[in-house]
Amino acid sequence: MILGSGLGSFTDDIAIEFTLPYDEIPNFPVSTVEGHKGALVLGTIGTKKVVAMQGRFHYYEGYSMQEVTFPVRVMKYLGIQKLIVSNASGGVNPNYKVGDIVIIHDHINLVPEHPLRGKNDERFGPRFVNMSEPYSKKMIATAKEVAQINAIEVKDGIYLGLQGPTFETLAEYKMVKILGADCVGMSTVPEVIVARHMDLETFGVSVITDMGNEESIGTISHDEVLEAAQKAEPKVRKLIQELILNS
Repeated sequence: MILGSGLGSFTDDIAIEFTLPYDEIPNFPVSTVEGHKGALVLGTIGTKKVVAMQGRFHYYEGYSMQEVTFPVRVMKYLGIQKLIVSNASGGVNPNYKVGDIVIIHDHINLVPEHPLRGKNDERFGPRFVNMSEPYSKKMIATAKEVAQINAIEVKDGIYLGLQGPTFETLAEYKMVKILGADCVGMSTVPEVIVARHMDLETFGVSVITDMGNEESIGTISHDEVLEAAQKAEPKVRKLIQELILNS
């Protein structure tokens, strides 16, 4: 699991066996963003073994895409078979509101550096990756069943990845909508591409923390993003916990 902005407390649901700070792991970057604690947590949820990243790395922090996605490679070789990614995003779908939980079923990659650029290492995966199913249809179906059983309202959406770190202008939010996305953020897409490169099933969930429209664009700040994500956190934690137990 890669736990995004405001969702690091999901580790409270894990029977933790070991916690390893990023700065003690060889070649690991260190997160520089508030709300990203910076530790690898290993343990169990029920009978399922899990590895959770408390905080992720972003391209806008100055890391290369290879550095940003390096933890996915590490987790694959630790033995994971499925990757769950969470994030906070700005909504452009008029049917969304702040606090909505969106199950990502596809994405648009507009981050300027591709994580698979450069010489391909065949030990990790093929040169040309089939991205027809970036997010596992099976895991999405399970998550929707879990949401219905637990009375958790979820929306579907396409996520568009941009570089950041600025929040989008109103014109950029309009562009995101025109391109066919429902929400936009600064993460997730690179990790998912690398996960698919390594044949990992992937599930993505986003919390809408602001709306990219005339009414709300002037007030958004990182603190407000964290606050909105934290309010939605109990439901997201329940959704992810049950998804793990039922996958």
